[in-house]
Amino acid sequence: MYVIVVGGGKVGYYLARSLLEDGHEVLIIEQDAQRCQALSSELGVNVLLGDGCEASTMQEAGMGRADVAVAVTGDDEDNLVVCQVAKQRFNVARTVARLNNPKNERIFRRLGIDATVSSTELILSQIERVIPAQPLIHLLSLRNVGVSFVEIEIGRGSPALGRPLRELGIPDDCIFPLIIRGGDHAIIPYGDTEIQVGDHVVAVTSEASADTIRRILRG
Repeated sequence: MYVIVVGGGKVGYYLARSLLEDGHEVLIIEQDAQRCQALSSELGVNVLLGDGCEASTMQEAGMGRADVAVAVTGDDEDNLVVCQVAKQRFNVARTVARLNNPKNERIFRRLGIDATVSSTELILSQIERVIPAQPLIHLLSLRNVGVSFVEIEIGRGSPALGRPLRELGIPDDCIFPLIIRGGDHAIIPYGDTEIQVGDHVVAVTSEASADTIRRILRG
């Protein structure tokens, strides 16, 4: 497999080294001359001096025969341009971009980037496994009747993901009147509705069932 890595920093270095150890053909595009020399001597890999965002540089690197193009510079805009040009002009089958700002993930996906990698998201996912997240956000309590309106965000490890609401074992004294998806899309759920990562589920529950709802939605 021929892989072109744009960006010869630490991420690009270790990525290229791992790919070489697995027997892949690798070329690194880097625009700093001294860094190019260091990469070439340390890895023994082909290193091209140039701007990886420019089509002429990609052409020289043989982007047209690349199986994968990986953009791991420190600039999200550059990584986006690299992947778009690689895919649209050189018909590279798979493009992978490093995300320095995880908020840009939705934009990258919409613009056709096949995969994104965010060190921030990876670290957060590990933290979420260890540190209990806020189980419930209380929106309103009707103290005289023992009922609360609560909101809970669905994480990646939720046991409720991909399952219809009717199969979740929701207590009789609890209902889900609203799911907020994508930050601005309101859904009135039914029994067939499936919960997705990032959903904010609004529940009306008795105080006695609050822990049960947390367990169902958060594990």
